[in-house]
Amino acid sequence: MSAAPRSAPTLRFIALLASLLFAVALRADYKGAIVLDAATGAVLHEENADTVSPPASVTKLMTFLVVHDAIAAGQVRLDSPITATAADQAMGGTQVNLAAGETFRVEELLFALMIESANDAAHALTQIAGGREAFVARMNARAQALGMKNTVFRSPHGLPPDSRKIADGDLTSPRDLAILARELVTKTDILRFTSVRVRPFGAGVRPEPLPMRNHNKLLGVVDGCDGLKTGYTRSAGFCLVATAQRGAKRVIVAVMGSPDAKTRDAHVKRLIENGFTKVPETSVFSGPPTAVAPVSTEPATLQPVAPGTPAADTPTVQFKLPGKK
Repeated sequence: MSAAPRSAPTLRFIALLASLLFAVALRADYKGAIVLDAATGAVLHEENADTVSPPASVTKLMTFLVVHDAIAAGQVRLDSPITATAADQAMGGTQVNLAAGETFRVEELLFALMIESANDAAHALTQIAGGREAFVARMNARAQALGMKNTVFRSPHGLPPDSRKIADGDLTSPRDLAILARELVTKTDILRFTSVRVRPFGAGVRPEPLPMRNHNKLLGVVDGCDGLKTGYTRSAGFCLVATAQRGAKRVIVAVMGSPDAKTRDAHVKRLIENGFTKVPETSVFSGPPTAVAPVSTEPATLQPVAPGTPAADTPTVQFKLPGKK
């Protein structure tokens, strides 16, 4: 005896349940994600892109931008020396083992920042602003100027705060990180640093240079991938902002809060591949301009951002370019 046919409402319920289960399984891979066309800034794909969460070491992308701004403004040069302090030496987590009294060029510390994700190098670079507090103020001023509405920085490296409370640390969203990444790939030479897979640190300074290996495992694996930055802490999960260029097309992908590195990398890879299929043929990425205009380094007033939900809109902050000295 044949089974009775299922009713239309039952079939609709099964289809709805299946789609919900698929969505839950997919979103278990991350807290939020977004894909941008780097040339135009157009959003090609997004899911929970405004969810606020710790970015971990992806914070160092803004650290790089603040250093770049100081170079563009003539406040510091790539060959400017920075001498490590006891505070730099005391940084935990991933590092290049700076010892108080060691002196390195800004450029060398930038390679350590982007390749090794060195927390001690990030802290040492704050000296260009006169110290950590002033440097972080520049980070937040830059974030507000870019329209990163769900972002607040409290460190140059992304390590958890001493309180271990998420609300006391760095907070941002996939959308804001993608905005930051686009600023970097269109207006700075960051890819010269993030595309390097292996490099020694301290050559010519230390008797035995420290070998650095890039944490971005998509380099050399995903066609055209040349940046940008990974990050991980227990509260942040596994994060990655990546970019790739094929011909005249470039995409930017930001994923936050994956459960492990393998899952994160696989998802970013899928988003990159899918992103390229959505970039219009008319979109042409030409890279950063030859000359980069300096930007203001004046701090802006911070607005609190709550983790887990999008922050309210913050007022627009106007900045003036500094005059030539």
